[in-house]
Amino acid sequence: MELIKPGVNFEFIGRRKFGFIFSGALILLSILTLVIHGGPDYGIDFVGGTVIQVKLDQNVDIGDIKAGLDRIGLGGSTVQRFGDPGQHEYLVRTDKSMATGDNFSERITKAMSSSTNTDAEIRRIEMVGPQVGQTLRGKALFALFYALLFITIYISGRFEMKWMVSAVTAGVLIGAVYLFSLFNVSIPVLILVALIATLVLFWQLHLRYAMGAIVALIHDVIITVGVFTLLGKEFSLPIVAALLTIIGYSLNDTIVVFDRIRENLRRYTRRNLEENINRSINETLSRTLLTSVTTLVVLLCLFFLGGEIIHDFAFALITGVIIGTYSSVFVASPTLVLMAGEGIQRVEGASAKSAG
Repeated sequence: MELIKPGVNFEFIGRRKFGFIFSGALILLSILTLVIHGGPDYGIDFVGGTVIQVKLDQNVDIGDIKAGLDRIGLGGSTVQRFGDPGQHEYLVRTDKSMATGDNFSERITKAMSSSTNTDAEIRRIEMVGPQVGQTLRGKALFALFYALLFITIYISGRFEMKWMVSAVTAGVLIGAVYLFSLFNVSIPVLILVALIATLVLFWQLHLRYAMGAIVALIHDVIITVGVFTLLGKEFSLPIVAALLTIIGYSLNDTIVVFDRIRENLRRYTRRNLEENINRSINETLSRTLLTSVTTLVVLLCLFFLGGEIIHDFAFALITGVIIGTYSSVFVASPTLVLMAGEGIQRVEGASAKSAG
């Protein structure tokens, strides 16, 4: 099955400037959104506090719920409707880490029943301490950074046979990050500086394929986080899992395109670099779109039918798949042209001749 007929030759590389401008605008918008909102809207996993899911027998005014919470020392909590409106469920969030014993549940039930004049049932209570939340946030950022770094080792080794150079570079970066983390440097700032240093090193060491891959992956993560922040969605541990999944998915698409680029550079040495890369994108376009469409069908079912608990997780994956598919075509491959010039063409051509 093919969505795109064989032999098509859409001009992707020739219009790469439009792709760079569009991606730059999305990244800038995402960064501005993060700055305006003071960073992502972290959930309880990262900031600590208590989440209470309560079911009532009928719809009530949120103000009545807050009045009941105020009586037991939970004034200032945020309350929102949750799930299917017909279920009459509400989520209560407070930045206080409460002791969640049986007595605590009873107090909440009695307070809400009294203030709303209806029966209340506690469905779940989650509590995370502020120190635990801060630790989890740091580990989440490190997980994203190390995932990107180890991926680039694989890309450099597979496509450029520079296992040692990329491994040493990664080792130096990991060592530097660990060293500076001992001096209580802010983890978000530390990771940002480390990513910038990674891009500079890859550029200087001419790790072209790794550069194309990591630029595309950073592009995908920043835009996905920006969309979440713009829509006011919470950034929690499941969303970090979704971001790591997005990184893997986007990389898979990028590797397929890179494989075809490498094959065509060796096979068609008389073609210039731009033509070879453009042909490679077109030859893999049907496979890329088919994979994305089938994945999106599953994710859309998960989004609309999977329930409120995994709603944001599914939304993150949907956003990431769309952005990841776009970046494989309009960011990763054009970055090779931007960075390499005719360098790749000469190297691959020489490899093909020596193999012959």
